Amino acid sequence: MKEIIVPNKLRVGDKVALISPATTVKPEYIDGAVAWLRSVGLDPVVMPHAAGPKSGSYASSEQDRLDDWLAALSDPSIKAIFCTRGGYGCVHLAAKTPIEVVRQNPKWLVGFSDVSALHALMNRAGVASIHGPMAKHLSGYEPDELDCGFDPLDALKYILFNRVPILYRGDTNPDNHFGEAAGILLGGNMQVLNNLAGTDFDLFAKALDQDVILFMEDIHEPIYAVERMLMRLWLSGILKAAKGLIFGRFTDYKADANYPDMDAMLADFFSKHDVGAKPIAFHFPIGHLANNLPLVESVRATLEIDPATTSIMF
Repeated sequence: MKEIIVPNKLRVGDKVALISPATTVKPEYIDGAVAWLRSVGLDPVVMPHAAGPKSGSYASSEQDRLDDWLAALSDPSIKAIFCTRGGYGCVHLAAKTPIEVVRQNPKWLVGFSDVSALHALMNRAGVASIHGPMAKHLSGYEPDELDCGFDPLDALKYILFNRVPILYRGDTNPDNHFGEAAGILLGGNMQVLNNLAGTDFDLFAKALDQDVILFMEDIHEPIYAVERMLMRLWLSGILKAAKGLIFGRFTDYKADANYPDMDAMLADFFSKHDVGAKPIAFHFPIGHLANNLPLVESVRATLEIDPATTSIMF
């Protein structure tokens, strides 16, 4: 296992890049992200193909997206890379990025959803990264619920400029499993990471031979599809091996004949399947929602859940 490099703290005036690694993004979201980055003292550079020309559903051709990514990654004057949007396509870049380029140019990568494939790449290279808000939410939003003590953009700024331990503390969900755990924080979009099973980018499998706290979220996935992915993780021993589990929000799905909602399925699943004694947090504010709290991937974290509170520190 490579020693994890935590990128340097950002400083006022630092140059940062905006890339569109996958699907098309509205120009006003890019403009809004630029405005927010400037408001916190950074110098944003919109990479040449971030706003197109689009190629089918993609922000630009695969080669153009790869060129933007590698150029931002290799430029020593750029201290962080912000993804404008997820959507299918990030895996194209992960598959064609030399590991040594990432390792030799450690800098913050920020994004979520399909960007999980790039977080898996960063982890493989031994560099920490940030599962956090992208252009739409950097552009301004109305928070769904400001729990756990932080506005997500305030938290993102704090992590980027300070990188000292950050603590999220909120109310405990009624379905939570109590306990304490410590381990490397890994995870992201459940379907994206599930589709990387058996590859060099398999983050979930890290739990089989390391102390890991896994987190996952998803969007547009039917309840049965999430249950099917959980079955794979259970059958492979990953759920039992993980020191702790954090389930974020599963959004934009419909009730089915078996369960009225995702929370009911998750509660039922863990009542039926033995995963050992460990803390499990449900309905944590990460995922496709306005209050998407940033998490630092590949660093050591602690998860504590009791009848009153759920706490994550990393």
